[in-house]
Amino acid sequence: MLMYNVFFQKFNQKVSLTEQEENVIKQYLTPKKLRKRQYLLQEGDICKSIALVEKGVMRSYLVDPDGQEHITAFALEGWTIGDLSSFHSQLPSTQNIDALEDCELVLVSKSAHDELLKTMPKYETYIRLLITDAYMALQRRILNMISLSLDDRYKAFIDTYPNIAQRVPQHMIASYMGLSPETLSRIRTRMNTSK
Repeated sequence: MLMYNVFFQKFNQKVSLTEQEENVIKQYLTPKKLRKRQYLLQEGDICKSIALVEKGVMRSYLVDPDGQEHITAFALEGWTIGDLSSFHSQLPSTQNIDALEDCELVLVSKSAHDELLKTMPKYETYIRLLITDAYMALQRRILNMISLSLDDRYKAFIDTYPNIAQRVPQHMIASYMGLSPETLSRIRTRMNTSK
């Protein structure tokens, strides 16, 4: 049974909750465990929940018509993941989300999310801050893609996801960065020799 430790730690960093408020929110949360390679969401399904990672690593990705995977996000402990567009519109997802390690998650369903938005102003504030942070991170990622050298893009990636290189295969990091595995290998070699 999950105790929602990371969920409430992250929540309280943005918006302070009383113990009573935490207990109210807990009633709307669902713990879920996924084994490595299990899906949280598959393309074509509707995203019914947003997940916070208590333990493990998740990824979201698209598959192009040639069958090539394009990773759009990683989520480590304390990160939130889901297809926000599908979650809000309740239309089929264009993404897949699966576990790269055995994971423990905290899910907030669409109905729980909507109810909490209506009844708890602190939850609404938390979600607004979370979405603002996600938008700023996306903007930063786009700016990095178009303005930084490959070496600096890799440094920015490692700053965003510390220790991920030990947990995620290099070809997936290359996919997220829009590079071939060979190019990423050259960048890493160059950076390691210049230390």
